[in-house]
Amino acid sequence: MRDQEPTDMQDYFHDDAATFGDRMAAAREAIGLDQSRLAKRLGLRVDTIRNWEDDRAEPRANRIQMLAGVLGVSITWLLSGQGDGITVGADNDGDLATILAEVRAIRIEQTRLAERSGQLEKKLRSMVL
Repeated sequence: MRDQEPTDMQDYFHDDAATFGDRMAAAREAIGLDQSRLAKRLGLRVDTIRNWEDDRAEPRANRIQMLAGVLGVSITWLLSGQGDGITVGADNDGDLATILAEVRAIRIEQTRLAERSGQLEKKLRSMVL
């Protein structure tokens, strides 16, 4: 028995069929950002964001981590659709979500910088001693 054809546009799109780009665009829109603002927050060109959302290119691992933080979703959800993704409904206030996403991104960046700082200090000590 064949699967039934979708009867309307709402049935056409399913989470199972969503791509990385689809999830990224949905999460971006859920927090009220356009591609330009997201690119600026990540320090990227708008073309890069557009290519990721259109599934013409894929971000590197470090960019995925920052992207998930800014968008307020888990890395796992962004990559596979499983886990903590976007929330829909009255609790999803765009300004609040944007601020929380930015705080998450800053925390991720702080962790990365702390690790890098530790590596450099270790290298300096080995050079001096």
